[in-house]
Amino acid sequence: MLTALIMVAALAAGAPENPNPQHPNEEAVDPYAPSNANAGAKPFEGDTMWKAFHGQAGVDRVVDELVDLSLKDPRIKEIFEAHDMVRLRRTLKEQFCYILNGGCTYSGRDMKSVHKDLGVQNTDFNALVEHLQIAMDHEKIGFRDQNRFLAKLAPMQRHAVER
Repeated sequence: MLTALIMVAALAAGAPENPNPQHPNEEAVDPYAPSNANAGAKPFEGDTMWKAFHGQAGVDRVVDELVDLSLKDPRIKEIFEAHDMVRLRRTLKEQFCYILNGGCTYSGRDMKSVHKDLGVQNTDFNALVEHLQIAMDHEKIGFRDQNRFLAKLAPMQRHAVER
């Protein structure tokens, strides 16, 4: 309640709204304009895919396992180790939720900015997809639904891969 009152007072005083609110335990990032368009794909229609992923709890489990597997994989762990894991997990969960039409807003940066200067190669991207498939299998997401989701994510490869 106090936080809301402070925000109202700041807005009334003419202070600009912070477009990039700091989340607990996350490192600060350079300002950018948050937008659902930054998620890299339009959401599915209806709630079929959201239900196939078992809602927010299922998305959380898939993202957490995806990140954990990536951190353990010697092929790509260096790409992940240098990043804020709290922010990465949060924004991936938002991104997946948004794309699956779970009612979330994506607050992360666009895919090109996120992956700039990481040196991501096709083999790195493929390893990440392997981990996502393993996580979706463990969540018991059907093969057809996995493929539908991967088809939404696939065009992001051209924004993530640098060489």
